[in-house]
Amino acid sequence: MAEPPRPFRLRGAGGPQKFGVAAGSLRGLLRKGCRLLQVPLAGSRLCLYEDGTELTESYFRALPPQTELVLLGPGQSWRGCASDIERLLAALCSQRDALVEAARKLLTDERAPRRQKLLADLIHNLSENILAEDKEDDKKWFEGLESRFKNKSSYMRHSCESRMRGYMREVSGFISNVHPAARDAYRGVIDLMAEKLKSVKYNGCYFDRREEEEAARLCTAEGWFSCQGPFDRDDCPCKHSINPYSNRESRILFSTWNLDHVIEKKRAVVPELAEAVKTRDGREVNWEYFYQLLFTLDNLKLVHIACHKKTTHNLSCDKTKIYRKRKQNHEIS
Repeated sequence: MAEPPRPFRLRGAGGPQKFGVAAGSLRGLLRKGCRLLQVPLAGSRLCLYEDGTELTESYFRALPPQTELVLLGPGQSWRGCASDIERLLAALCSQRDALVEAARKLLTDERAPRRQKLLADLIHNLSENILAEDKEDDKKWFEGLESRFKNKSSYMRHSCESRMRGYMREVSGFISNVHPAARDAYRGVIDLMAEKLKSVKYNGCYFDRREEEEAARLCTAEGWFSCQGPFDRDDCPCKHSINPYSNRESRILFSTWNLDHVIEKKRAVVPELAEAVKTRDGREVNWEYFYQLLFTLDNLKLVHIACHKKTTHNLSCDKTKIYRKRKQNHEIS
């Protein structure tokens, strides 16, 4: 007795378009598919879209309706979802527009939530103008920002400067915890640090992709930033990366990333500085060492918010670098 026809979703190996085909047998489905997709019947076969498993008649009878299948012509192969990814990446190497169009065609008939999310994210990212720098070339990126920012690097530079100014305010605000007899000396150190920060434009070059030689320590000229991992690891276990220049959403998300002080600012560096000023006993405080710990990449790591550990790092300043031989210039009285 013949099996009643059941509906399947059928596509070829060379494109994303899918067709509804009903058949009661594997042979019948293969004949219909070859006519529909204009593939020669001799040497053709059917396989599962998900993993490339080739169908037999008994396997076919066990399939539920609406299973997604791929029709393979002579000499063609299918390795499951990876084949779609390979095709999309091949399109990326040739032209971005072709990749976006291919992803959109896949998305129109895609029902699996995870694949829908993957394709939607791919289209979103590739549709943005990553290399655009000026406001007139990517107006959406600047939505919600002050009108004074005319290019992406100027905003990113301002964002970094704001972080550094915030660190400076924390150092200055600690003066109430400094011994009264040492507060003038502490203010002197703050003034030297502030002067240094101002001279290097608050280290805004770290986030300015136009100043490639400086910015290369954290990112490429295209603006990609990678998470440098928790303080006690050499790298990020999740391989977080982001390009804040790519679109507005990435710019906003990047603002949640942290510059993590490896030797902690509040628990170690600033209290050690206050103690050094208090107990200097005629020695000159090596303020440049503390400056490096507070404001430079010598002690700062860019980390995704999930990798920013709030627990105590249990690291301390290098005691051999706290003081230096007294110099004529920048003497702290």
